[in-house]
Amino acid sequence: MASSLDDALKRLDTALGMLEASVTRRLDAEKQRGDLETELQIMQDDRARLAVELEGAGERIKKLDAVTEDVQERVARAASAIQQMLSDEDH
Repeated sequence: MASSLDDALKRLDTALGMLEASVTRRLDAEKQRGDLETELQIMQDDRARLAVELEGAGERIKKLDAVTEDVQERVARAASAIQQMLSDEDH
C-alpha cells in the first residue's frame, strides 16, 4: 500500500512539475509577445517620426535649391558686369 501511495505521489509530483514548466513556458511566450508588440509600436513611432523629418528635409532642400539658383544668377550677372567693365576699359 505504501509503495503504491509513493508511486502515486511521484506521478503527482511529476505531473505538477510538467504543469509548472508548461505555465512557465506560456508566461515566457506571453512576455515575449508583449515585448514584440512593444518593439513594433516603437518601430512604428520611429517610422512616423522619420517620415515627418524626411518631409521637413525635403522642404529645406527645395529652399536651398531656390537660394542656390538665385546666388548662381547673381554671380553670373556680376561676372558679366565685370567682364563688360574690363572690356570697356580695353577699348
